[in-house]
Amino acid sequence: MAGWRLESPRVLVVDLDGGGGGAVRAATGSMVAYEGDVTFRNAGFGGGGGLRAALKQRVTGESLDLMEVTGRGTVHFAVGAGHVLVVDLAGDVLKAESQSLLALSDPLRTDVTFTGLQGASSGQGLFTTTVSGHGQVALISLGGPPIALRVSPGTPLVVDPDAYIGAVGQLQQSFVSDVSWRNLIGESSGEAFSLRFEGQGVVYLQPEER
Repeated sequence: MAGWRLESPRVLVVDLDGGGGGAVRAATGSMVAYEGDVTFRNAGFGGGGGLRAALKQRVTGESLDLMEVTGRGTVHFAVGAGHVLVVDLAGDVLKAESQSLLALSDPLRTDVTFTGLQGASSGQGLFTTTVSGHGQVALISLGGPPIALRVSPGTPLVVDPDAYIGAVGQLQQSFVSDVSWRNLIGESSGEAFSLRFEGQGVVYLQPEER
């Protein structure tokens, strides 16, 4: 088993014990330092998600470039001095933009899902990456310390797609075009969209827009 901890808000540290199931997949190039007998190699098709995931990523453009990290030692991961958030999954499904994924534990599965045709206009994209199973995921926020907002049944949450990092839980995502607040700050330059989440779960945001 690999032990995960934050050395600082911007650096993820993973302790590898060399045992089975202790591998970690991390964003290619995110290793900043390591100690011990550690091996790095390309995670393969679909960032380790298999041929099916690789084909879907190629077709959709939702690329996931990961390296597999194995061995015995300690590895430090960071990207662009961004803030790191570790999410524990217990059979849940996490949806996130591929560029927001820093690392995930080996048992987790990755795939690509369709978000809606209006995603192309929202800036989020037509497709997003999903991570499912039991394990840990590290998300990266390049726009300040991440914010976690809980969504409850009957109380939908609407967010700016440029601040969105990811979401976990039993959530339904849709696009809404009633974003008159953009007009108030002079950002209305054509049709704009926001993301609406309903159900039960948590949405992760970065305080500074992309």
